Amino acid sequence: MTTDQTASGHLTVSAESKSPYPADVLAQLHEDAALVIARYPQPRSALLPLLHLVQSVDGYVSGRGIALCAELLDLETAEVSGVATFYTQYKRHPNGEFTVGVCTNTLCAIMGGDQIWESVSDHLGVGHDETTSDGKITLERVECNAACDYAPVVMANWEFFDNQTRESTIELVDDLRAGRSVAPTRGARSVSTFKQVSRVLAGFSDGLADEGVGAGPASLVGLRLAHEHNWKAPGRGDVGDEHSPDASAAGQAGGLTPGLTSSTDTPSNAPDERPGQTPTTPTTTTAKGDT
Repeated sequence: MTTDQTASGHLTVSAESKSPYPADVLAQLHEDAALVIARYPQPRSALLPLLHLVQSVDGYVSGRGIALCAELLDLETAEVSGVATFYTQYKRHPNGEFTVGVCTNTLCAIMGGDQIWESVSDHLGVGHDETTSDGKITLERVECNAACDYAPVVMANWEFFDNQTRESTIELVDDLRAGRSVAPTRGARSVSTFKQVSRVLAGFSDGLADEGVGAGPASLVGLRLAHEHNWKAPGRGDVGDEHSPDASAAGQAGGLTPGLTSSTDTPSNAPDERPGQTPTTPTTTTAKGDT
């Protein structure tokens, strides 16, 4: 672990972070930022994509990037910093060329995510949100990759690598560090760099959206079963049609009286309660601390 990877290093703003942008870089940033800001009725709404734009140039949210966003959006630098430190996709210290996130949430952990994390962390010699000495890999322990049907899952710059093992993940990070092309399980056919992905998140297409497989077999099991059994979602008003056997069964299965569309509906034989009358059952709730 290098000095700038320590906790104190994360809180130290380097001189380079505050140094002015070269004239050509600044001109391009202004041009790109104008396109982003034009998409929003209120300029300040463009802050999130502009922070990604800064990362596409600096590789993290630099001090000069914060100052630029504040200037372009007529915000205080403290307001910009508050947003940049709230979301984990914004990095406040130099990030690696590839962010490798190992999911250790419940299902991935049960399927081996914790072991994958420990093995890869030991192999790279870095911990959470730390970067290898060659600047290639920033390792993250991810709360959830939203791909539980393929657990355990690892992501490289937010591209999916499904059904991973300790061995396959170590091979993945070694290939990324060596500059070898790596194909995600789903999505684009290769992994873009952190800066390239940041530009996409800022709203500039890289032309890769239609590459590769969007959804794999495990994600489509429910749809396949629905087709095989001719299951259909009820249309508007179907559940409320008391003459529909399917709707009646669906309502009873959900704990509803046949002919009702939700548990908040009033049965037809309920007391007629109008404004000014005392309800049969109290409807108010006492908040904590009320007496």
